[in-house]
Amino acid sequence: MEPITVAGSAYPDILTPEAIAFVVALDREFGARRVQLLERRRRRRSTRTDELDFLASTAAVRRDDSWTVAPPAEDLADRRVEITGPPERKMTINALNSGAQVWMADFEDATSPTWDNVVSGQCNLRDALDGTLGYTARDGKQYQVNGDLPTIMVRPRGWHLPECHLRIGGRAVSASLFDFGMYLFHCGRRQLDRDSGPYFYLPKLESHLEARLWNDVFVHAQQLLGIPRGTIRATVLIETVTAAFEMDEILYELREHSAGLNAGRWDYLFSMIKNRPDVVLPERSQLTMTAPFMRAYTELLVRTCHRRGAHAIGGMAAVVPSRDPVAAKRALNQVRQDKRREVGDGFDGSWVAHPALVETCREVFDQWLGFEPNQIVRRRDDVRVTAKDLLDVRSTGITVTEVALRTNVSVALRYVAAWLGGRGAVALGGLMEDAATAEICRTQLWQWISRGTRTDYGVPVTGGLVTRMLREELDVLAETGALDEDSARRFGQARTLLTVLLTERTCPEFFTLPAYLRHLTSNKPLPVPAIPA
Repeated sequence: MEPITVAGSAYPDILTPEAIAFVVALDREFGARRVQLLERRRRRRSTRTDELDFLASTAAVRRDDSWTVAPPAEDLADRRVEITGPPERKMTINALNSGAQVWMADFEDATSPTWDNVVSGQCNLRDALDGTLGYTARDGKQYQVNGDLPTIMVRPRGWHLPECHLRIGGRAVSASLFDFGMYLFHCGRRQLDRDSGPYFYLPKLESHLEARLWNDVFVHAQQLLGIPRGTIRATVLIETVTAAFEMDEILYELREHSAGLNAGRWDYLFSMIKNRPDVVLPERSQLTMTAPFMRAYTELLVRTCHRRGAHAIGGMAAVVPSRDPVAAKRALNQVRQDKRREVGDGFDGSWVAHPALVETCREVFDQWLGFEPNQIVRRRDDVRVTAKDLLDVRSTGITVTEVALRTNVSVALRYVAAWLGGRGAVALGGLMEDAATAEICRTQLWQWISRGTRTDYGVPVTGGLVTRMLREELDVLAETGALDEDSARRFGQARTLLTVLLTERTCPEFFTLPAYLRHLTSNKPLPVPAIPA
């Protein structure tokens, strides 16, 4: 058998031999299928000659009105406000104290996957369930969890990412299976003991076959740990355009473990560029949820979920409240309008990124839902969405201002530099940004360069222009004294990485994969003694 090696950590009570053996068992059972499905993704994208459409091979699943997903777990019935964030100790406490019905601990877009972040996040989840989670800031301020915990859901990293600090014969295990397996091993029983369960969010799925893989993982993992089948529940983020054409099928594959679907914005647009590089998207400010193709996507999601008895969860309010009362009021009004649109469309709940937004979101959903936990009974049979509707980007119009171009450059550079420094949730320009924001920024830049898109001044966007803007952004930071030696190094790495990604002939799939492999695994801790296979 192949030797198992794991990097050292300050959390040996998380990386126990038993927990590692469980993750290894999952990877040995499902790792090959994961690789095959990732290859299928690449082949599907590179060989496509026709426009995207609903699958003919699964039409019977879509037409069949007889099937539904499992009824929601008791503590997943009311999900009107969900707060998301990385499982960092202080942010975990703030989220648990926010008053939201659900907290999603995000190991994916909101976490920079340093080894310490990944393992300490698991420790924080365990401590929260044990009632021992606390934090003391440098100024002596103490943080602790007050009262009962909200329902906890965990978002593992996507199928495309490896976890290089745990290896089987030199091969890195799946980051998805590592995050999922560690949490289920340490916290599955703990959640059952508090009359809850191990609940998950599944990111970046591109097909129902990837949902089928997750369902098989759930069945196998529950069997290994002696947990009743169907205990695990999972909400799938529909954040790729290919998955939008397979929403029924994804629910069907996960139906005994399904907890509905969620509408993700920036990753969905990022996916649109990757899958349709010739169809140029306008600047981000025009890509609102009221754009026709985005309306089609969200309304189809609600209709599909409610037809199958599943929750439909809306998108993120990412505003970071300003200290300026006028700006704060304006921002909260924007959040309120967005949540009114969602609840009016039929969504059963929505996401916020900051505890200060919880009350605003709750007020909107309370006014609509009253004492009902959700509105799944509202079927939205009036919705009719075609493949053409989902792909109707051109009706939005194409405008790229120089301001928007510079904003994309600035956000991408600043976020990637912060990510390389271990921060995955970053406040930029009044918004709490995560990896999805950086992805849409850099893929838009790539698309505008590759298509020679012109700005509102008639200037074509070129690699040279964007490279110059990256340099100018760094010069401004240096002149203002914002860069110490460590920051300057990380910004230099971010600039180099973005320059490479922006000049590729085809759109690179993710910035997180090359950034992780080049930078977050370069200073590996010494391995502990090999664990017997």
